[in-house]
Amino acid sequence: MSTQALSPALLSSLQIGDLKLKNRVVMAPMTRSRAGEARMPNAMMAEYYTQRANAGLIITEATVISLQANGWLNTPGIYNQEQTQAWKQVVDAVHAKGTPIFLQLWHCGRASHSSFQENGQLPVAPSAIKLNGDSIHTPIGKQPYETPRALETNEIPLIVEDYRRAAEQAKIAGFDGVEIHAANGYLIDEFLQSKTNHRNDQWGGNIENRYRFLKEIVEAILTVLPSHQVGVRLSPNGVYNDMGSQDYRETFLYVAEKLNSYNLAYLHLIDGLAFGFHELGEPMTLADFRGVFTGTIMSNCGYTQEQAEDVISKGLADLVAFGRPFISNPDLVERFAHNWPLNSPAEMKDWYSFESEGYIDFPTYQQSQAVS
Repeated sequence: MSTQALSPALLSSLQIGDLKLKNRVVMAPMTRSRAGEARMPNAMMAEYYTQRANAGLIITEATVISLQANGWLNTPGIYNQEQTQAWKQVVDAVHAKGTPIFLQLWHCGRASHSSFQENGQLPVAPSAIKLNGDSIHTPIGKQPYETPRALETNEIPLIVEDYRRAAEQAKIAGFDGVEIHAANGYLIDEFLQSKTNHRNDQWGGNIENRYRFLKEIVEAILTVLPSHQVGVRLSPNGVYNDMGSQDYRETFLYVAEKLNSYNLAYLHLIDGLAFGFHELGEPMTLADFRGVFTGTIMSNCGYTQEQAEDVISKGLADLVAFGRPFISNPDLVERFAHNWPLNSPAEMKDWYSFESEGYIDFPTYQQSQAVS
């Protein structure tokens, strides 16, 4: 088997603020549901991330910023001191490998259920528009989606404050930065898109108003962290959680252009079409965003090693995030570097199994060779 290094661009270093990334391979945020009912980071999670610290940057799984933000079983939180302290074991273990790690901040919005909420309240959203999708896994079993409650105008600043406080807790835990999850049909994305935002106050209507919620979250977090420690994730082509708006192109170019003024760590774009496309027009591309965003761009969704090398070599992206390949290949970067074959993909039944199997038991290439 050849050990000649491949992907010279993908494996080159990159400076982001005061962080020097050893390569341009990012471990994408992936929900894995190992935090238990208390949403507490644990030693198994620390092992999982440490195994994958060959990445240039790790972005944690989506982490809820409040009790209200919950909408997925056994995902971690960052809304109390115990959770913050528990995250330190993960951060310290990854840092011991010389790898920076960002925490992804999450509010599920309408993609939740009353059984996740305090006192059985309805999940919240910009507008009372039901998610048209399959049933949701809840603490009381699979349930149909409910019509969410539209947030009152005076409630929105409280959620902005939840994001700010979560960023503050991430800083205390030692994270190198945070990623604002504004993609995939969760709360911020619901505000951005005309399909799900039918408000008639200052957070709805035209694009400027629909962007306001994200704007206020970014600016609140920037009171806690410098801009080079803050990233934003968008899904301009996404259909996940029943998304896709007729004015998607105008909306997301506007949002990217506005975000460009903050000198962020990066703009994380789910530009790939591997997990569905709303088909309301031509998919938006990295080139579209390069025209309005001059900072660091991270691309994501279904990339192969060759495709990642291509977009970086052409200057369309600076970083490429890999999700599913990292699940079954803890040594993904070494496999890229030496042209080693990848492990078989993880079985979907193990993605959210709450067990160590299918989580921390995948062998590195060298381990598999030693066994054989």
